[in-house]
Amino acid sequence: MKMGIGRFSVSLMFLCIFFISGSLSKLQRLKHPVTKSDGSLSFLVVGDWGRQGEFNQSIVAHQMGIVGEQLDIDFVISVGDNFYEDGLKGETDPAFEASFSHIYTHPSLQKHWYAVLGNHDYRGNVEAQLSHVLTQKDWRWFCRRSFVLSSGMVEFFFVDTNPFVEKYFTDPGNHTYDWSNVLPRDRYISNLLHDLDLAIKKSRATWKFVVGHHGIKTAGHHGVTQELIDQLLPVLEENKVDLYINGHDHCLQHIGTDGETQFLTSGGGSKAWRGDVQPWDPKELKLYYDGQGFMSLHVTRSQVNFVYYDVFGNVLHQSSLSKRSLLL
Repeated sequence: MKMGIGRFSVSLMFLCIFFISGSLSKLQRLKHPVTKSDGSLSFLVVGDWGRQGEFNQSIVAHQMGIVGEQLDIDFVISVGDNFYEDGLKGETDPAFEASFSHIYTHPSLQKHWYAVLGNHDYRGNVEAQLSHVLTQKDWRWFCRRSFVLSSGMVEFFFVDTNPFVEKYFTDPGNHTYDWSNVLPRDRYISNLLHDLDLAIKKSRATWKFVVGHHGIKTAGHHGVTQELIDQLLPVLEENKVDLYINGHDHCLQHIGTDGETQFLTSGGGSKAWRGDVQPWDPKELKLYYDGQGFMSLHVTRSQVNFVYYDVFGNVLHQSSLSKRSLLL
């Protein structure tokens, strides 16, 4: 993808900000500049998408472009499983362009993409997907295991949830996972939870969102991730995190009760599972759509509005979250 000199300078400045910014913890930190005069922030969330345009990935991408233009989005978040079936083979794998650069071509999607890894990504060469070489190929791409993104009134805490899942280590089936730079696993998880908890506690952002691949509360095919309920959820609850955003289940989903963390699933970027839903308390399950689509969020100082769209761009569900203390 070609990039003008001005955009190159902006991206270079962005990278410099990332490398020289101070750290609240050992998590890598970066900033996304606020561009709107009212300080608001708009972005899209999509997951489980990388199928070289197949399974309606291209159609979802087209609708994302339309909504992205309407909302004047600031960036896009990918919640993992970026490249099927087995991640990237290396930095020169043509699947990167075939599933990303050549698919998300709408002008409104020419913004930074902040991504976490999914379990399918771990079946490939993880370091390749994290490499700066990919960013040189397509300036939009930014993927790390875990990091903190600050943008005005919001801080996003991106968490690598894959090492938490026991079965990937004890019963991987026919799959091979790339655990380089993760082992020993217990130390990796312990350090990550410590750094995440410290970063959230020190955050002065109005809104705090945690982003991961695996679901904590979900009525989808994979079901809840017990390891995250036991280890990650207490950190979210103690620190009063506003949203947990994930993929993994190939559906669109909103689970939550007033006054507590809301759980938003946006895993409909390509292949979806129709008719695959598990029982869940209807008082908590605000939306379950077992089809393809994506999600948008618009954030102001006092409110977050989130909207779910299907593969045709139809609105399936919309809801909001308010900071009551800021409205008094």
